[in-house]
Amino acid sequence: MNTKELVLSSDGTEKTEQIASSIGARLRGGEIIELSSDLGGGKTTFTRGLAKGAGSNDVVASPTFTISKVYAAPQFEIYHFDFYRLPDAGLIAHEVEDLIGDPQVVIVVEWGGAVEHVLPSNKVNIEISRTGDEGRTLKVTYPEELSYLLEDLC
Repeated sequence: MNTKELVLSSDGTEKTEQIASSIGARLRGGEIIELSSDLGGGKTTFTRGLAKGAGSNDVVASPTFTISKVYAAPQFEIYHFDFYRLPDAGLIAHEVEDLIGDPQVVIVVEWGGAVEHVLPSNKVNIEISRTGDEGRTLKVTYPEELSYLLEDLC
């Protein structure tokens, strides 16, 4: 599979949400986005922008303690998973696996190591790194078939 890479810079929460909102507006359904960063690195902030861009009015919050949340958007649902507290996802991994490929679902995974064995290779990986108190660098790796999510995004 031919993969591409894009590096984006954010100077704060508002910019991170704006970048994510641009991607969210391009979602068609069926996509999988895996987010990685340190604790407090901006994964939920990114998901908030993504959901907003997709047209969701739901309140986006970290699913660290609930493991998953679902946000309604006009064209699909966004399933937001956080496996930080689960070194082995067990039955939840099967739930993720069952959602993969559903055109009515977009999957966002934080701390995806626990379900790496069920995630397909044709997903968007976004690694968020701190560049100061508020700044972030977003390193996006994605297959060419998902280029429509990131075209002309700077």
